[in-house]
Amino acid sequence: MGHALTRVKNGTIALALALMMALTAIAAPQAVVAQDATGAEVLGEVPPGAAPDEVVAGETEAPEATGAYTPMAPTEGKGMPTSFEDDPIKSMNFQDQYTENGAYALWMHDNLLLPIITVISLFVLGLLLYAGVRYNRRANPVPSKTTHNTAIEVIWTVVPVLILVIIAVPSITLLARQYETPPEDAVTIKATGYQWYWGYEYPDHGVGEIISNMLTDADAIANGEPPKLAVDNRLVVPAGVPLRIQTTGADVIHAFAVPSLWFKMDAVPGRLNEKMLTIKEPGVYYGQCSELCGTRHAYMPIAVEALPPEEFAAWVRAQGGTMPGEEAAAPAEEAPADDAAAEPAA
Repeated sequence: MGHALTRVKNGTIALALALMMALTAIAAPQAVVAQDATGAEVLGEVPPGAAPDEVVAGETEAPEATGAYTPMAPTEGKGMPTSFEDDPIKSMNFQDQYTENGAYALWMHDNLLLPIITVISLFVLGLLLYAGVRYNRRANPVPSKTTHNTAIEVIWTVVPVLILVIIAVPSITLLARQYETPPEDAVTIKATGYQWYWGYEYPDHGVGEIISNMLTDADAIANGEPPKLAVDNRLVVPAGVPLRIQTTGADVIHAFAVPSLWFKMDAVPGRLNEKMLTIKEPGVYYGQCSELCGTRHAYMPIAVEALPPEEFAAWVRAQGGTMPGEEAAAPAEEAPADDAAAEPAA
């Protein structure tokens, strides 16, 4: 009887030890090998209760893949608003322009409209002050009986007409330039506004829709970007190349607007608007939806990343697309090799 009890007791202890070892093995982190976004092997640990593919960041065994797309770092003050604390004067003016139309419009504002409006406003203010002092009841007890003055009436008719003509010439020029038809070889990009984010398609390059959402303030600051303007996926375009920007809306009316590029176009459901854009130099340029489109209208920013043409081509290939003409050129290059292979057989 005593031997039997001893065997039962020893068996119970062994079973308890086995259960404890099993529970320890389950709870202990498991070392696994996974692949990061570049395809390099990564050593990590699986937390208790997590799936094997939920790998915590560990050490990288292989070097990072070369040639992968890395978002361009923005330049402070370029393509973005300027705060009043940093530059009070610049913060009240237009942003620096990086398109030909934008530079022309900024010149027109700074060198034509602003001086003319300032002079006219001061002149009218001076006339009001003069009339108030010269013709008040105390200084002029007997009111004038004058009903009209031909010279004054001719002056205040001719001078405003001349001013309007001076303003009209560059205004019409800018208006015509903004609606210039894109050339046939322009890069076509379709921007679709959603409540409340943007989608970008590249039909000429076989790149499907890329969804762009706003980053949190913490992520934007960590990336060195302005809060409320940074996005997870930018609109990547080539610099110095004509772009055919097409806009439409999937639900309500939106507006695609980038102030530093002097570009704004409505995105209307059921309609495809089109406008040409040529960015003068590489950089990151920020904008926002400029048409009230719902409760989160203020949270659908736009970030345009202009790359040198060769880097844009590399980005297109990284997205699984092709540059126009690449597919057509491949058979022509293979043709001489086929002829050379056929000669020995003959």
